[in-house]
Amino acid sequence: MTATLTTQADAVDTPAHRDGNVLRWLGGYTASMIGDSVYYIALSWAAVQTGTPSQAGVVMAVSAVPRAVLMLGGGVIADRFGPRRVVIISDTVRCAAVLAVAGLLFLTGPGLWPLAVLALVFGTVDAVFLPAVGALPARVTSRGQLARVQGMRGLGIRFASVVGGPLGGLAVAVGGAAAAFTFAGLLIALSVPLLISVRLRELPAGDGAGAVDGAEGTGVLGAGCGGAGEAVGADAVKPGDGDERVVGERAGRSVRERLMGRGGGAGAAGRRGLVAGEGGKRVGRRGGRVGAVADPGERVAPEVGGGAVGPGGAAWQDLVVGLRYIRRHRVLAPLMLAIALGDLGFVGPLNVGLTLLADERGWGASGMGSVLAGFGVGAGAASLLLAVRGRVPHAGHVMVYACLGGAVAIGALAFVPGVLAAVGVALLIGLLAGLSGALCGALLQTQADPAYLGRVTAVASLVSLGFAPLSMPLSAAAIGAWGTGPVFVASAVVCGLGGVVALCARNLRRAELPT
Repeated sequence: MTATLTTQADAVDTPAHRDGNVLRWLGGYTASMIGDSVYYIALSWAAVQTGTPSQAGVVMAVSAVPRAVLMLGGGVIADRFGPRRVVIISDTVRCAAVLAVAGLLFLTGPGLWPLAVLALVFGTVDAVFLPAVGALPARVTSRGQLARVQGMRGLGIRFASVVGGPLGGLAVAVGGAAAAFTFAGLLIALSVPLLISVRLRELPAGDGAGAVDGAEGTGVLGAGCGGAGEAVGADAVKPGDGDERVVGERAGRSVRERLMGRGGGAGAAGRRGLVAGEGGKRVGRRGGRVGAVADPGERVAPEVGGGAVGPGGAAWQDLVVGLRYIRRHRVLAPLMLAIALGDLGFVGPLNVGLTLLADERGWGASGMGSVLAGFGVGAGAASLLLAVRGRVPHAGHVMVYACLGGAVAIGALAFVPGVLAAVGVALLIGLLAGLSGALCGALLQTQADPAYLGRVTAVASLVSLGFAPLSMPLSAAAIGAWGTGPVFVASAVVCGLGGVVALCARNLRRAELPT
Protein backbone atom coordinates (compact mmCIF):
# COMPACT_ATOMS: atom_id res chain seq x y z
CA MET A 1 0.00 0.00 0.00
CA THR A 2 2.84 2.37 0.81
CA ALA A 3 5.10 1.44 -2.11
CA THR A 4 6.60 4.65 -3.49
CA LEU A 5 5.64 5.76 -6.98
CA THR A 6 8.30 8.00 -8.49
CA THR A 7 8.63 10.25 -11.50
CA GLN A 8 11.73 11.89 -12.87
CA ALA A 9 12.70 15.16 -11.21
CA ASP A 10 13.54 16.71 -14.54
CA ALA A 11 10.09 16.10 -16.03
CA VAL A 12 8.17 18.95 -17.65
CA ASP A 13 7.51 21.65 -15.07
CA THR A 14 3.69 21.56 -15.13
CA PRO A 15 2.01 24.42 -13.24
CA ALA A 16 0.92 23.06 -9.87
CA HIS A 17 -2.73 24.06 -10.27
CA ARG A 18 -2.88 21.97 -13.47
CA ASP A 19 -0.85 19.04 -12.17
CA GLY A 20 -3.09 16.07 -11.34
CA ASN A 21 -0.45 14.73 -8.98
CA VAL A 22 -0.45 17.94 -6.94
CA LEU A 23 -4.25 18.12 -7.02
CA ARG A 24 -4.51 14.56 -5.65
CA TRP A 25 -2.11 15.50 -2.86
CA LEU A 26 -4.09 18.68 -2.14
CA GLY A 27 -7.37 16.76 -2.09
CA GLY A 28 -6.00 14.21 0.36
CA TYR A 29 -4.47 16.91 2.54
CA THR A 30 -7.66 19.01 2.59
CA ALA A 31 -9.86 15.99 3.39
CA SER A 32 -7.56 15.13 6.28
CA MET A 33 -7.65 18.71 7.59
CA ILE A 34 -11.46 18.85 7.43
CA GLY A 35 -11.55 15.54 9.29
CA ASP A 36 -9.30 17.06 11.95
CA SER A 37 -11.65 20.02 12.39
CA VAL A 38 -14.68 17.75 12.76
CA TYR A 39 -12.74 15.50 15.16
CA TYR A 40 -11.86 18.36 17.52
CA ILE A 41 -15.47 19.56 17.61
CA ALA A 42 -16.67 16.03 18.36
CA LEU A 43 -14.02 15.56 21.05
CA SER A 44 -14.79 18.85 22.79
CA TRP A 45 -18.55 18.21 22.67
CA ALA A 46 -18.24 14.65 24.01
CA ALA A 47 -15.84 15.78 26.76
CA VAL A 48 -18.14 18.62 27.89
CA GLN A 49 -21.17 16.32 27.89
CA THR A 50 -19.36 13.63 29.88
CA GLY A 51 -17.37 15.49 32.55
CA THR A 52 -16.90 18.82 34.23
CA PRO A 53 -15.46 21.81 32.35
CA SER A 54 -12.07 21.29 33.99
CA GLN A 55 -12.09 17.61 33.01
CA ALA A 56 -13.03 18.53 29.47
CA GLY A 57 -10.12 20.96 29.37
CA VAL A 58 -7.73 18.22 30.48
CA VAL A 59 -9.00 15.90 27.74
CA MET A 60 -8.53 18.60 25.11
CA ALA A 61 -4.99 19.33 26.36
CA VAL A 62 -3.87 15.69 26.50
CA SER A 63 -2.91 15.56 22.83
CA ALA A 64 -0.66 18.62 23.10
CA VAL A 65 1.89 16.93 25.38
CA PRO A 66 2.99 14.01 23.15
CA ARG A 67 2.80 16.25 20.09
CA ALA A 68 5.29 18.71 21.58
CA VAL A 69 7.56 16.10 23.20
CA LEU A 70 7.78 13.74 20.22
CA MET A 71 7.74 16.25 17.35
CA LEU A 72 11.50 16.21 16.74
CA GLY A 73 11.51 12.41 16.73
CA GLY A 74 8.73 12.55 14.17
CA GLY A 75 11.03 14.51 11.88
CA VAL A 76 13.64 11.77 12.14
CA ILE A 77 11.02 9.15 11.22
CA ALA A 78 9.87 11.20 8.23
CA ASP A 79 13.44 11.43 6.92
CA ARG A 80 14.16 7.75 7.52
CA PHE A 81 11.06 6.20 6.00
CA GLY A 82 9.90 8.91 3.58
CA PRO A 83 7.18 11.52 4.16
CA ARG A 84 4.56 9.94 1.90
CA ARG A 85 4.70 6.56 3.63
CA VAL A 86 4.60 8.19 7.07
CA VAL A 87 1.60 10.38 6.15
CA ILE A 88 -0.35 7.40 4.77
CA ILE A 89 0.31 5.26 7.84
CA SER A 90 -0.43 8.18 10.20
CA ASP A 91 -3.77 8.92 8.54
CA THR A 92 -4.65 5.22 8.64
CA VAL A 93 -3.93 5.02 12.37
CA ARG A 94 -5.85 8.23 13.09
CA CYS A 95 -8.83 7.00 11.07
CA ALA A 96 -8.86 3.65 12.90
CA ALA A 97 -8.63 5.32 16.33
CA VAL A 98 -11.46 7.78 15.62
CA LEU A 99 -13.76 5.11 14.18
CA ALA A 100 -13.01 2.79 17.13
CA VAL A 101 -14.14 5.45 19.61
CA ALA A 102 -17.19 6.21 17.45
CA GLY A 103 -18.15 2.53 17.58
CA LEU A 104 -17.62 2.48 21.34
CA LEU A 105 -19.88 5.50 21.78
CA PHE A 106 -22.59 3.89 19.63
CA LEU A 107 -22.50 0.73 21.79
CA THR A 108 -22.04 2.23 25.24
CA GLY A 109 -22.43 5.52 27.02
CA PRO A 110 -19.68 8.12 26.63
CA GLY A 111 -16.82 8.14 29.10
CA LEU A 112 -13.80 10.31 29.72
CA TRP A 113 -11.24 7.50 29.51
CA PRO A 114 -11.89 6.55 25.87
CA LEU A 115 -11.80 10.22 24.94
CA ALA A 116 -8.54 10.78 26.80
CA VAL A 117 -6.96 7.72 25.16
CA LEU A 118 -8.12 8.92 21.75
CA ALA A 119 -6.64 12.37 22.37
CA LEU A 120 -3.37 10.79 23.48
CA VAL A 121 -3.17 8.59 20.38
CA PHE A 122 -4.09 11.50 18.12
CA GLY A 123 -1.40 13.73 19.64
CA THR A 124 1.23 11.00 19.39
CA VAL A 125 0.45 10.33 15.74
CA ASP A 126 0.35 14.06 15.04
CA ALA A 127 3.96 14.28 16.22
CA VAL A 128 4.88 12.04 13.28
CA PHE A 129 2.24 13.28 10.84
CA LEU A 130 3.00 17.02 10.98
CA PRO A 131 6.72 16.87 10.03
CA ALA A 132 5.96 14.36 7.26
CA VAL A 133 3.08 16.35 5.78
CA GLY A 134 5.25 19.47 5.82
CA ALA A 135 8.08 17.67 4.00
CA LEU A 136 5.81 16.16 1.33
CA PRO A 137 5.25 19.16 -1.03
CA ALA A 138 8.90 19.12 -2.11
CA ARG A 139 8.39 15.53 -3.31
CA VAL A 140 5.19 16.02 -5.31
CA THR A 141 6.16 19.03 -7.45
CA SER A 142 9.20 20.78 -8.85
CA ARG A 143 11.13 23.33 -6.82
CA GLY A 144 9.93 26.10 -9.13
CA GLN A 145 6.30 25.38 -8.20
CA LEU A 146 6.75 25.25 -4.42
CA ALA A 147 5.54 28.81 -3.79
CA ARG A 148 2.36 28.08 -5.74
CA VAL A 149 1.92 24.80 -3.84
CA GLN A 150 2.30 26.65 -0.52
CA GLY A 151 -0.43 29.03 -1.64
CA MET A 152 -2.67 26.09 -2.61
CA ARG A 153 -1.95 24.47 0.73
CA GLY A 154 -2.94 27.70 2.49
CA LEU A 155 -6.21 27.73 0.57
CA GLY A 156 -6.82 24.12 1.64
CA ILE A 157 -6.23 25.06 5.28
CA ARG A 158 -8.59 28.04 5.04
CA PHE A 159 -11.24 25.94 3.32
CA ALA A 160 -10.94 23.25 6.00
CA SER A 161 -11.27 25.79 8.81
CA VAL A 162 -14.34 27.40 7.21
CA VAL A 163 -16.10 24.15 6.27
CA GLY A 164 -14.96 21.88 9.11
CA GLY A 165 -16.66 23.82 11.90
CA PRO A 166 -20.19 23.87 10.42
CA LEU A 167 -19.89 20.24 9.28
CA GLY A 168 -18.80 19.15 12.74
CA GLY A 169 -21.59 21.09 14.40
CA LEU A 170 -24.14 19.63 11.98
CA ALA A 171 -22.90 16.09 12.62
CA VAL A 172 -23.16 16.60 16.40
CA ALA A 173 -26.66 18.08 16.06
CA VAL A 174 -27.89 15.21 13.89
CA GLY A 175 -26.33 12.18 15.56
CA GLY A 176 -24.34 13.31 18.59
CA ALA A 177 -20.64 12.83 19.23
CA ALA A 178 -20.64 9.27 17.85
CA ALA A 179 -21.91 10.44 14.45
CA ALA A 180 -19.42 13.32 14.41
CA PHE A 181 -16.52 10.95 15.18
CA THR A 182 -17.71 8.63 12.40
CA PHE A 183 -17.87 11.50 9.92
CA ALA A 184 -14.37 12.66 10.95
CA GLY A 185 -12.98 9.15 10.52
CA LEU A 186 -14.51 8.82 7.04
CA LEU A 187 -13.04 12.17 5.96
CA ILE A 188 -9.59 11.12 7.16
CA ALA A 189 -10.06 7.75 5.42
CA LEU A 190 -10.82 9.60 2.17
CA SER A 191 -7.31 11.06 2.21
CA VAL A 192 -5.59 7.65 2.24
CA PRO A 193 -6.37 6.44 -1.33
CA LEU A 194 -5.67 9.92 -2.70
CA LEU A 195 -2.25 9.96 -1.04
CA ILE A 196 -1.52 6.41 -2.19
CA SER A 197 -2.07 7.55 -5.79
CA VAL A 198 0.39 10.44 -5.45
CA ARG A 199 3.67 9.97 -7.33
CA LEU A 200 6.90 11.18 -5.76
CA ARG A 201 9.61 12.96 -7.68
CA GLU A 202 13.14 11.66 -7.58
CA LEU A 203 15.17 14.38 -5.94
CA PRO A 204 18.64 14.74 -7.43
CA ALA A 205 21.68 14.86 -5.18
CA GLY A 206 22.17 18.28 -3.63
CA ASP A 207 18.70 19.48 -4.60
CA GLY A 208 18.44 21.59 -1.49
CA ALA A 209 19.65 25.13 -1.85
CA GLY A 210 21.43 27.23 0.68
CA ALA A 211 24.73 27.08 2.51
CA VAL A 212 26.06 25.50 5.66
CA ASP A 213 28.85 27.08 7.66
CA GLY A 214 31.64 24.83 8.85
CA ALA A 215 35.23 24.94 9.94
CA GLU A 216 37.75 24.05 7.27
CA GLY A 217 39.55 20.78 7.95
CA THR A 218 41.36 17.91 6.33
CA GLY A 219 38.56 15.41 5.96
CA VAL A 220 35.99 15.32 3.19
CA LEU A 221 35.89 18.72 1.54
CA GLY A 222 33.30 20.08 -0.84
CA ALA A 223 30.88 22.78 -1.79
CA GLY A 224 28.02 24.09 0.33
CA CYS A 225 24.78 22.18 0.72
CA GLY A 226 22.98 24.02 -2.04
CA GLY A 227 25.56 23.89 -4.78
CA ALA A 228 24.97 22.56 -8.25
CA GLY A 229 25.66 18.95 -7.46
CA GLU A 230 29.04 17.61 -6.37
CA ALA A 231 32.21 19.68 -6.42
CA VAL A 232 35.33 17.64 -6.98
CA GLY A 233 38.76 19.12 -6.35
CA ALA A 234 41.72 18.86 -8.68
CA ASP A 235 43.26 16.11 -6.59
CA ALA A 236 39.99 14.33 -5.86
CA VAL A 237 41.15 11.14 -7.55
CA LYS A 238 44.77 10.41 -6.78
CA PRO A 239 46.49 7.11 -6.06
CA GLY A 240 47.76 6.87 -2.51
CA ASP A 241 49.17 4.39 -0.05
CA GLY A 242 45.71 3.09 0.74
CA ASP A 243 42.71 2.49 -1.47
CA GLU A 244 40.55 4.94 0.40
CA ARG A 245 36.87 5.12 -0.29
CA VAL A 246 34.09 7.33 0.97
CA VAL A 247 30.66 6.02 1.69
CA GLY A 248 28.41 9.08 1.91
CA GLU A 249 24.80 9.87 1.82
CA ARG A 250 23.13 12.41 -0.40
CA ALA A 251 19.36 12.83 -0.38
CA GLY A 252 18.85 9.46 1.25
CA ARG A 253 21.08 7.50 -1.18
CA SER A 254 24.65 6.38 -0.52
CA VAL A 255 27.39 7.05 -3.07
CA ARG A 256 30.94 5.70 -3.26
CA GLU A 257 33.84 7.57 -4.75
CA ARG A 258 37.58 7.11 -4.71
CA LEU A 259 39.10 10.05 -2.86
CA MET A 260 42.48 11.62 -2.11
CA GLY A 261 45.87 10.15 -1.67
CA ARG A 262 48.40 11.13 0.95
CA GLY A 263 48.46 14.90 1.24
CA GLY A 264 46.05 15.30 -1.70
CA GLY A 265 42.85 17.27 -2.07
CA ALA A 266 39.36 15.84 -1.82
CA GLY A 267 35.95 15.99 -3.42
CA ALA A 268 32.39 16.07 -2.16
CA ALA A 269 30.82 12.70 -1.55
CA GLY A 270 27.68 13.42 0.43
CA ARG A 271 26.55 15.20 3.50
CA ARG A 272 28.69 13.05 5.76
CA GLY A 273 31.15 10.35 4.90
CA LEU A 274 33.25 7.67 6.54
CA VAL A 275 36.63 7.29 4.85
CA ALA A 276 38.45 3.97 5.31
CA GLY A 277 42.23 4.40 5.02
CA GLU A 278 45.45 4.42 6.95
CA GLY A 279 46.42 5.88 10.25
CA GLY A 280 44.05 6.89 13.01
CA LYS A 281 40.98 9.04 12.62
CA ARG A 282 40.56 12.61 11.65
CA VAL A 283 37.48 14.70 11.21
CA GLY A 284 37.24 17.62 8.86
CA ARG A 285 34.45 19.95 8.02
CA ARG A 286 33.85 22.30 5.20
CA GLY A 287 30.46 23.36 3.97
CA GLY A 288 28.81 21.30 6.71
CA ARG A 289 30.23 17.94 5.62
CA VAL A 290 32.02 15.70 8.08
CA GLY A 291 34.49 12.96 7.25
CA ALA A 292 36.16 10.40 9.52
CA VAL A 293 39.26 8.52 8.39
CA ALA A 294 39.14 5.06 9.89
CA ASP A 295 41.80 2.52 10.72
CA PRO A 296 42.45 -0.23 8.17
CA GLY A 297 39.96 -2.99 8.53
CA GLU A 298 37.33 -0.90 10.30
CA ARG A 299 33.89 -1.56 8.93
CA VAL A 300 32.55 1.38 6.98
CA ALA A 301 28.79 1.71 6.73
CA PRO A 302 26.76 4.09 4.60
CA GLU A 303 24.67 6.77 6.14
CA VAL A 304 20.98 6.11 6.22
CA GLY A 305 18.08 8.40 6.83
CA GLY A 306 19.98 11.58 6.15
CA GLY A 307 22.53 11.47 8.89
CA ALA A 308 22.49 8.20 10.82
CA VAL A 309 25.81 6.35 11.00
CA GLY A 310 26.06 2.59 10.95
CA PRO A 311 23.64 -0.13 9.95
CA GLY A 312 20.20 1.11 10.91
CA GLY A 313 21.72 4.16 12.55
CA ALA A 314 20.71 5.74 15.85
CA ALA A 315 17.63 7.93 16.00
CA TRP A 316 19.26 10.24 18.53
CA GLN A 317 22.27 10.63 16.26
CA ASP A 318 19.95 11.43 13.35
CA LEU A 319 18.30 14.13 15.46
CA VAL A 320 21.60 15.66 16.59
CA VAL A 321 22.89 15.75 13.02
CA GLY A 322 19.67 17.42 11.84
CA LEU A 323 19.79 20.08 14.55
CA ARG A 324 23.45 20.74 13.79
CA TYR A 325 22.60 21.06 10.11
CA ILE A 326 19.98 23.72 10.88
CA ARG A 327 22.26 25.59 13.28
CA ARG A 328 25.06 25.86 10.70
CA HIS A 329 22.84 26.75 7.76
CA ARG A 330 23.17 30.40 6.79
CA VAL A 331 19.51 30.66 5.72
CA LEU A 332 17.63 28.11 7.83
CA ALA A 333 19.14 29.17 11.17
CA PRO A 334 17.93 32.81 11.05
CA LEU A 335 14.70 31.71 9.37
CA MET A 336 13.87 29.41 12.30
CA LEU A 337 14.53 32.25 14.76
CA ALA A 338 12.37 34.61 12.70
CA ILE A 339 9.53 32.06 12.63
CA ALA A 340 9.79 31.54 16.40
CA LEU A 341 9.63 35.26 17.20
CA GLY A 342 6.87 35.89 14.69
CA ASP A 343 4.66 33.11 16.06
CA LEU A 344 5.29 34.07 19.69
CA GLY A 345 4.18 37.63 18.94
CA PHE A 346 1.26 36.60 16.75
CA VAL A 347 -0.53 33.74 18.56
CA GLY A 348 -1.41 35.55 21.79
CA PRO A 349 -3.10 38.67 20.37
CA LEU A 350 -4.95 36.87 17.59
CA ASN A 351 -6.38 34.22 19.92
CA VAL A 352 -7.08 35.06 23.54
CA GLY A 353 -6.15 38.72 23.09
CA LEU A 354 -8.81 39.34 20.46
CA THR A 355 -11.51 37.82 22.67
CA LEU A 356 -10.55 40.08 25.57
CA LEU A 357 -10.31 43.10 23.25
CA ALA A 358 -13.82 42.48 21.89
CA ASP A 359 -15.17 42.17 25.43
CA GLU A 360 -13.40 45.35 26.53
CA ARG A 361 -14.72 47.37 23.58
CA GLY A 362 -18.24 45.93 23.76
CA TRP A 363 -18.09 44.46 20.25
CA GLY A 364 -19.73 41.24 21.38
CA ALA A 365 -19.41 37.81 19.82
CA SER A 366 -20.60 39.03 16.43
CA GLY A 367 -17.97 41.76 16.35
CA MET A 368 -15.23 39.33 17.30
CA GLY A 369 -16.46 36.95 14.60
CA SER A 370 -16.34 39.76 12.03
CA VAL A 371 -12.75 40.59 12.97
CA LEU A 372 -11.76 36.92 12.69
CA ALA A 373 -13.52 36.75 9.33
CA GLY A 374 -11.50 39.74 8.15
CA PHE A 375 -8.31 37.98 9.16
CA GLY A 376 -9.40 34.82 7.36
CA VAL A 377 -10.23 36.72 4.18
CA GLY A 378 -6.82 38.41 4.21
CA ALA A 379 -4.96 35.16 4.78
CA GLY A 380 -7.00 33.47 2.06
CA ALA A 381 -6.25 36.31 -0.35
CA ALA A 382 -2.51 35.90 0.30
CA SER A 383 -2.74 32.17 -0.38
CA LEU A 384 -4.75 32.79 -3.55
CA LEU A 385 -2.19 35.34 -4.74
CA LEU A 386 0.64 32.84 -4.37
CA ALA A 387 -1.39 30.03 -5.94
CA VAL A 388 -2.15 32.16 -9.02
CA ARG A 389 1.15 33.97 -9.39
CA GLY A 390 3.34 30.99 -8.62
CA ARG A 391 6.54 32.85 -7.87
CA VAL A 392 7.39 35.94 -5.85
CA PRO A 393 10.56 37.78 -6.93
CA HIS A 394 12.90 38.77 -4.11
CA ALA A 395 11.13 36.33 -1.77
CA GLY A 396 13.44 37.06 1.16
CA HIS A 397 12.85 40.80 1.01
CA VAL A 398 9.09 40.36 0.58
CA MET A 399 8.94 37.99 3.55
CA VAL A 400 10.90 40.45 5.73
CA TYR A 401 8.75 43.47 4.93
CA ALA A 402 5.51 41.50 5.19
CA CYS A 403 6.56 40.39 8.67
CA LEU A 404 7.45 43.94 9.73
CA GLY A 405 4.22 45.35 8.28
CA GLY A 406 2.17 42.65 9.98
CA ALA A 407 3.81 43.49 13.32
CA VAL A 408 2.81 47.14 13.00
CA ALA A 409 -0.76 46.12 12.14
CA ILE A 410 -0.95 43.84 15.21
CA GLY A 411 0.05 46.73 17.48
CA ALA A 412 -2.51 49.03 15.79
CA LEU A 413 -5.38 46.58 16.27
CA ALA A 414 -5.74 47.47 19.95
CA PHE A 415 -6.23 51.18 19.20
CA VAL A 416 -8.78 51.18 16.36
CA PRO A 417 -12.02 53.02 17.18
CA GLY A 418 -14.67 50.56 16.01
CA VAL A 419 -15.52 47.17 14.59
CA LEU A 420 -15.28 48.18 10.93
CA ALA A 421 -11.80 49.62 11.40
CA ALA A 422 -10.78 46.51 13.34
CA VAL A 423 -12.02 44.31 10.49
CA GLY A 424 -9.90 46.31 8.03
CA VAL A 425 -6.80 46.03 10.22
CA ALA A 426 -7.42 42.31 10.74
CA LEU A 427 -7.72 41.85 6.97
CA LEU A 428 -4.33 43.55 6.56
CA ILE A 429 -2.83 41.34 9.29
CA GLY A 430 -4.17 38.24 7.57
CA LEU A 431 -2.83 39.35 4.19
CA LEU A 432 0.67 40.13 5.48
CA ALA A 433 0.87 37.19 7.88
CA GLY A 434 -0.42 34.80 5.23
CA LEU A 435 2.12 36.07 2.71
CA SER A 436 5.07 35.94 5.10
CA GLY A 437 4.01 32.52 6.44
CA ALA A 438 3.67 31.00 2.97
CA LEU A 439 7.03 32.41 1.90
CA CYS A 440 8.66 31.06 5.05
CA GLY A 441 7.26 27.62 4.20
CA ALA A 442 8.45 27.85 0.59
CA LEU A 443 11.94 28.95 1.66
CA LEU A 444 12.13 26.07 4.14
CA GLN A 445 11.22 23.65 1.35
CA THR A 446 13.73 25.01 -1.14
CA GLN A 447 16.66 25.81 1.15
CA ALA A 448 16.68 22.54 3.11
CA ASP A 449 18.50 19.53 1.74
CA PRO A 450 15.89 16.83 1.00
CA ALA A 451 17.63 14.38 3.34
CA TYR A 452 16.96 16.75 6.26
CA LEU A 453 13.57 18.13 5.26
CA GLY A 454 11.57 16.08 7.79
CA ARG A 455 13.73 17.26 10.67
CA VAL A 456 13.70 20.86 9.43
CA THR A 457 9.90 20.75 9.23
CA ALA A 458 9.73 19.18 12.70
CA VAL A 459 11.69 22.03 14.25
CA ALA A 460 9.48 24.63 12.52
CA SER A 461 6.32 22.76 13.62
CA LEU A 462 7.58 22.48 17.19
CA VAL A 463 8.17 26.21 17.29
CA SER A 464 4.72 27.02 15.88
CA LEU A 465 2.62 24.33 17.58
CA GLY A 466 4.64 23.60 20.71
CA PHE A 467 6.15 26.84 21.98
CA ALA A 468 3.98 29.59 20.47
CA PRO A 469 0.71 28.47 22.21
CA LEU A 470 2.47 29.03 25.54
CA SER A 471 2.09 32.75 24.88
CA MET A 472 -1.72 32.55 25.17
CA PRO A 473 -1.99 32.20 28.99
CA LEU A 474 0.81 34.73 29.37
CA SER A 475 -1.02 37.19 27.13
CA ALA A 476 -4.26 36.71 29.07
CA ALA A 477 -2.51 37.31 32.39
CA ALA A 478 -0.68 40.36 31.05
CA ILE A 479 -3.89 41.87 29.64
CA GLY A 480 -5.53 41.39 33.02
CA ALA A 481 -2.68 43.29 34.66
CA TRP A 482 -1.91 46.05 32.13
CA GLY A 483 -4.75 46.11 29.59
CA THR A 484 -4.95 45.27 25.91
CA GLY A 485 -3.00 48.21 24.47
CA PRO A 486 0.40 47.59 26.12
CA VAL A 487 0.19 43.82 25.56
CA PHE A 488 -0.67 44.16 21.86
CA VAL A 489 2.21 46.60 21.43
CA ALA A 490 4.62 44.26 23.25
CA SER A 491 3.44 41.36 21.08
CA ALA A 492 3.96 43.50 17.98
CA VAL A 493 7.52 44.24 19.11
CA VAL A 494 8.24 40.52 19.55
CA CYS A 495 6.75 39.77 16.14
CA GLY A 496 8.70 42.64 14.60
CA LEU A 497 11.94 41.25 16.05
CA GLY A 498 11.43 38.27 13.78
CA GLY A 499 11.43 40.61 10.81
CA VAL A 500 14.51 42.41 12.14
CA VAL A 501 16.36 39.09 12.48
CA ALA A 502 15.51 38.23 8.88
CA LEU A 503 16.47 41.72 7.74
CA CYS A 504 19.88 41.48 9.42
CA ALA A 505 20.59 37.99 8.03
CA ARG A 506 22.08 38.78 4.62
CA ASN A 507 21.62 35.32 3.12
CA LEU A 508 18.00 35.09 4.25
CA ARG A 509 17.21 38.62 3.14
CA ARG A 510 18.56 37.87 -0.34
CA ALA A 511 17.04 34.40 -0.61
CA GLU A 512 15.17 33.68 -3.83
CA LEU A 513 12.69 31.00 -4.79
CA PRO A 514 13.75 28.84 -7.74
CA THR A 515 12.28 29.57 -11.14
